[in-house]
Amino acid sequence: MPIAHAGPSETTQLLRAWANGDAGALGRLATRVYPELRRLAGHYMRNRQPGETVQTTALVHEAYLRLVDLGHVDWKDRAHFFACSAQIMRRILLDGARRRLAARRGGGSPRVNLDEPPDVLSSRAKEMIALDDALTALAEVQPRKARIVEMRFFAGLSVEETAAVLGVSPDTVMRDWKLAKLWLRAELGAKC
Repeated sequence: MPIAHAGPSETTQLLRAWANGDAGALGRLATRVYPELRRLAGHYMRNRQPGETVQTTALVHEAYLRLVDLGHVDWKDRAHFFACSAQIMRRILLDGARRRLAARRGGGSPRVNLDEPPDVLSSRAKEMIALDDALTALAEVQPRKARIVEMRFFAGLSVEETAAVLGVSPDTVMRDWKLAKLWLRAELGAKC
């Protein structure tokens, strides 16, 4: 799912203005990137039950709040911003999956936190955590390949967008993407 190119130069300018302390740029940026963040959250939530649009919205809002709290970031461009957004959304969902598994293992009575996105991946919590563990292991030995998986699989960035964020050629992204998938399949297969 490639991210639409609706004027990356203006988005990049807003990101840089926001990073330099322009509070007005943040408001204009939010209006501009919200649809893209919703699409990104929808990519994460593609296995949800029909009619669960509130959950996608909650994920977008939580990710946005965490992005705003990041403080000063030297945003390279819009692809860099969306790669960071994808990583934040992934962490939000993984934190929820880990809490669910801890609760199943005797973590006490269920707690409802109205400030967090609702549980949409309860049936896939173990798979999400296993993939995250494998991706973390990959990052220890091949950090660039792990970043490519994050951007391609989790964020849905195109090969060209991923290459731009990492400062490598599209051919390098494709080669690393293929090798990373093979490595992850072998790692996940060994754990099953």
